[in-house]
Amino acid sequence: MMALIQRVRRARVQVGAETVGEIGQGLLVLVCAQPADTEAQAVKLVDKLLKLRVFGDDAGKMNRSVQDVQGGLLIVSQFTLAADTSGGNRPSFTGAAPADLGRHLYERVLQLARERHPRVAAGVFGADMQVELVNDGPVTIPMTVV
Repeated sequence: MMALIQRVRRARVQVGAETVGEIGQGLLVLVCAQPADTEAQAVKLVDKLLKLRVFGDDAGKMNRSVQDVQGGLLIVSQFTLAADTSGGNRPSFTGAAPADLGRHLYERVLQLARERHPRVAAGVFGADMQVELVNDGPVTIPMTVV
């Protein structure tokens, strides 16, 4: 699975005029499943998200996790992370999992995160979403879990 993680002061996702997910301080996580991914990658991704030390400690050093700061997780499906732009000007998305597998793994990531963390919000799989965020730092980290 692939993820793009952004440390945020706040973030929200809308579908049409409706806000479907919103957090204050925390992590905005854009998630993309790939064709060979399994639930094992979903587990590893959530483990890593909850332990990733990207928040400042008292000395300002990135040494605290989203759990340490009691921050939120806003998890949004993003198949375009698998874009292949090597062949021309129009990206190919064949590196993304088929919709059924992508939905299953995205929902599994949400389930695992909600079981282990008290503040989890989400986008809507397959929807046309508008994502707003205030990136803190900015801190943006790409992650691939194998």
